[in-house]
Amino acid sequence: MGLQNTKPSAVKRANILMLGLDSAGKSTLLYKFRYKDVFLTTPTIGFNVDMIEAGKDFTLTFWDVGGQKKMREFWSNFLDDTDGLLYVVDSSDKHRLEESRREFELILKNESIKNVPVVVLANKQDLPGALNAEEITRIFKMKKYCSDRNWYVQPCCAIAGQGLAEALHTVATFAKQYSKSKETFTSLKEF
Repeated sequence: MGLQNTKPSAVKRANILMLGLDSAGKSTLLYKFRYKDVFLTTPTIGFNVDMIEAGKDFTLTFWDVGGQKKMREFWSNFLDDTDGLLYVVDSSDKHRLEESRREFELILKNESIKNVPVVVLANKQDLPGALNAEEITRIFKMKKYCSDRNWYVQPCCAIAGQGLAEALHTVATFAKQYSKSKETFTSLKEF
């Protein structure tokens, strides 16, 4: 029997910022990621924080920030030290898609999250008339706004849980790559 490696393995952490308009389904998604259950959520005033293990030695801290108009002014306060942006869209609410896209564009223009990977969750796929991932990609001009970063559009349904495992996996993968590239950059700077 060989000697056990006694050095504790460092648990890597990454911060994931969850944004989107009110009623897009952010808090429901977070509960579903965490508990695999559906809770009746009330509009988030302020923010929820939850830590979710995404594989061995890797923990994601989700910052789910309220999406009401008065809360959106504070979104930029959460951008520092973000390793991934999870932007939630209600794919069935055609009246608010343009408003959601505008907010998305504003966030991406912020220097604090330059190069930060983005996963857009096209939520509420179970509702009639919900736009699919291709349509959301086009309307949100993903190729234009996210040309400098990793990005992905994941169709999902928070209530039924479809697409959530894939979304979590993609977010974790992107965040891992991003935090690695940040470390490399920092150590280069220290040279």
